[in-house]
Amino acid sequence: MSATGLPATGSPAVTSHRPPAESWRSRAAMLACAVLVGAAAVISGMNLGSADKRMVVLPLAACLGLGLAVLAMTRFSGFVLLLLGVRSSLDLFKLSGSSAGNTATNTAASRGMDPSSIVAILFLLASIVWLSAQLRSGRSLRGTPLRTAMLVFVASGAISVIGAQSPQAAALEVSRILSVAMMFIILEQLITDRAMLVKTLVAAYAGLAFPLLYTIAGFLLGGPASEVKGSFTRITGPFSQSNTFARFLAFMLVFGVALYPSLSRRLRLLFIPVLLLCAGFMLMTLTRGAILASVLAIVLVAVLQRRTRLITGFAVAGLLALVLVPGLGARFATLSAGQQLPGGPETGNSLEWRLNYWTEVLPLANRNPVTGIGLNMTQYQTDAAKQPHNDFIRAYVETGVFGLGGYLAMHFFLMRGAVVAMGRSVKGSLEHSVSVGALGCAICFFVSSAGANVMSNVVSLWYLFTFAAAASYVARRDPATGFVTTGHLVPQGRPTSRPDAVKGARP
Repeated sequence: MSATGLPATGSPAVTSHRPPAESWRSRAAMLACAVLVGAAAVISGMNLGSADKRMVVLPLAACLGLGLAVLAMTRFSGFVLLLLGVRSSLDLFKLSGSSAGNTATNTAASRGMDPSSIVAILFLLASIVWLSAQLRSGRSLRGTPLRTAMLVFVASGAISVIGAQSPQAAALEVSRILSVAMMFIILEQLITDRAMLVKTLVAAYAGLAFPLLYTIAGFLLGGPASEVKGSFTRITGPFSQSNTFARFLAFMLVFGVALYPSLSRRLRLLFIPVLLLCAGFMLMTLTRGAILASVLAIVLVAVLQRRTRLITGFAVAGLLALVLVPGLGARFATLSAGQQLPGGPETGNSLEWRLNYWTEVLPLANRNPVTGIGLNMTQYQTDAAKQPHNDFIRAYVETGVFGLGGYLAMHFFLMRGAVVAMGRSVKGSLEHSVSVGALGCAICFFVSSAGANVMSNVVSLWYLFTFAAAASYVARRDPATGFVTTGHLVPQGRPTSRPDAVKGARP
């Protein structure tokens, strides 16, 4: 360029201002997406008054899946965090009933069309592609005992499909449980520093916002979503069952109570009403197993963090709850009742009924004690058409001795990983609170599994294993640098702090 501002002799000519081809392709893609979203909205709107919800939900689910696929290809960590934020709201659009696979109107095929199932499959596919890209780029995936135990259990479930009465239903159950294992595996790779740890926890508790707001709105409008079982009315939140809502709230409450001391004063003021709402709504679900398990876990958290005032306040709150929450006292009174209230096991689920049902379920494994009768098959082969209400019995009956071994090992390493993380963190720090919270959730999971069907509660387990992955980061990190040292994707020959970087994808 000369002093006059004109191009100097021999300098390149002034380039045209026409947009490059990439810009036109981007605009065309945006236009195509807008057309698809508009068409989906029109189709859903036209079918709002129909009895078949599929034509309302599926077009919108397809658009959501397309958007998530694009996000997964461009920013994988953002894709995972977004799933944590929205997963708890997807069951509101469930097309199948509350216990899929055992009736003509609620088949495994209909459950496979649920938005939550579609998102789980999309997550599995995206995760496999991402992990494959890591390995192709020369990175090594080092295993942890918990991951190994989970994969052993999933593999046992996959083998059990061969002898299942309904292979389709069993295979769908395997994919659901595999999505839980994959969430843990992926988060173990992504959480490599404190910043990502914080983002993951924020995303998990962002997933709590919709269930709480939805339930609050229901009360304000005069009728929260609920189900009637016998003589009890139990709130369900955005889920199809009160039990699912209770277990989700239990994990969030236990981990939140542990996290509370490490928060700033401003965040504590925000967290107090959130925890109170979690506790109040969980009590209103009248789900005894989740309530008892969370009480035990919170007491453990209080002891480990030396919070005597928490134990005192918790005891007072428990006594008030028995008086103020309708049906709570009567609900616990049925635990040891000699006979069921009207409505049968769904009302009382007494200990006597469970013991009798377990004696009916256990002999089912005699046909094939090694590989089991197939995941999700118990409800097909009993007169009650129910799952065993005990995940340890279910693991043995449905996946055999190897599946039971994997399931027990999974519980053991959940607790052991949290204990190791506690030993590698400073008391009072965020990392120590995460470790204590993960241990509390592991105890809550173990106790609940002894008397309920938690194994395939995918929405609850996604958040449980998110907290377990956070504790795994604490257990594996280098205290001097704050970065993990083992058990994650590491490029051969050089360290990294960006496990999300895959062929240009932004972290």
